[in-house]
Amino acid sequence: QVQLVESGGGLVQAGGSLRLSCAASGSIGSINAMHWFRQAPEKEREFVTTITWSGGTTNYADSVKGRFTISRDNAKNTVYLQMNGLKAEDTSDYYCATDARQIGRFGNSRYWGQGTQVTVSS
Repeated sequence: QVQLVESGGGLVQAGGSLRLSCAASGSIGSINAMHWFRQAPEKEREFVTTITWSGGTTNYADSVKGRFTISRDNAKNTVYLQMNGLKAEDTSDYYCATDARQIGRFGNSRYWGQGTQVTVSS
């Protein structure tokens, strides 16, 4: 199995910053990409950002462009989300996900972390 553990959530004032981390571990054969999603209360989970593991290509939701930055540390199998200029509407549970191949298996599967809460006070 592949496990993801997020950290770094918390309470911050509007305009402030937080940095989330997500470490992947377990029987990882290879990682194709890692992503961040978020889900606010009574709303559907939405895409935030993604990064490819080999080339580092990134993509962002329009709502976070220019404020959030995704980065990776391949050696640590860890992805980071630097969130600046936080707004009240960024309040959500943030989930890390990876498209990865387990050792001894073919093809990628998506694995999810347990989520970390981010609350932005206005």
